[in-house]
Amino acid sequence: MGLEALVKNLDFGSSPEVVVGVDTADDAGVYRLLPDVNIIFTADFITPVTDDPYWFGRVAGANSLSDIFAMGGQPKVALNLCGFPTKGVAPETLAEILRGGLEAAQFAGCQIVGGHTVKDTEIKFGLSVVGLAKDSEIKTNAAAKAGDLLILTKPIGSGLIIAGCKQKKIPPETLLPVVQKMATLNDKAARAMVEFNCSSATDITGFGLAGHAWEMASASGVEIKIKVDRVPFYPAAVEAYTAGVRSAVKLCGEEDDLKAEFAPEVDQTKQALMLDPQTSGGLLIAIGADRAEKLLRRLHDDGVEDAVICGEIVSTDTPLVSFS
Repeated sequence: MGLEALVKNLDFGSSPEVVVGVDTADDAGVYRLLPDVNIIFTADFITPVTDDPYWFGRVAGANSLSDIFAMGGQPKVALNLCGFPTKGVAPETLAEILRGGLEAAQFAGCQIVGGHTVKDTEIKFGLSVVGLAKDSEIKTNAAAKAGDLLILTKPIGSGLIIAGCKQKKIPPETLLPVVQKMATLNDKAARAMVEFNCSSATDITGFGLAGHAWEMASASGVEIKIKVDRVPFYPAAVEAYTAGVRSAVKLCGEEDDLKAEFAPEVDQTKQALMLDPQTSGGLLIAIGADRAEKLLRRLHDDGVEDAVICGEIVSTDTPLVSFS
């Protein structure tokens, strides 16, 4: 039995103040503190995605903060989460990681107030973040509606590129622009989606576009239909796949396996991109068709230039993600 199934056997209890808990595999937990005042909790850390410690810190920070943005919240305070070796890594390297994470938090208007470090054989870094949101601002992955259109705000394929660089199968210079994109916060997209009252949202991280779309489909009880040719991707990801790099996403537990269908015209390279695990990817936003183009224009005006309408939500008896 997989971990996902085992966790479902645990009794987490219930409380009327818990607005979003563990039931729908959402990006963060939400707790109603006062009337119309909700706190949003998340914690995330990753291993290095680049040899540059500063940019690793920036990406790790943005990746953690993204969970708050995906829920429609504003990050307020955060703690550093560090797994640092005691030997073999210069203190200056670790300081640069912390500087990158600090700057990511500062760009988000979030205050670092402490942290926790453990000895580890491998560098790990991230943040535990607390944000705030009004009732009307909270967005979950469980409210997508038939008739909604889907907007994706960042390209996909970073997992293939990171792996390709580590395996020396693609040039290292291809990584920096991807890392810089991963370090870009999802704050502007979050503000816009709240303003335009989107139905549902999630961010695209370790389960890839297919995996996180499936979580939204499952939680909302809908089918998500994605047009593969509309999905933006990093060209170097195709180069990595062609060079033999492979990555894939699979949810834990056999009974929770990703339920996705690919049309015959979707070739193996495109399937790999849809499945590719991401780090600090964009937001996947479901919004009424009457407001989708307006939101897209706002995103472009705000500098979220990669945002595209890439799919739609339809009603179904069995949740599914389909690619055509």
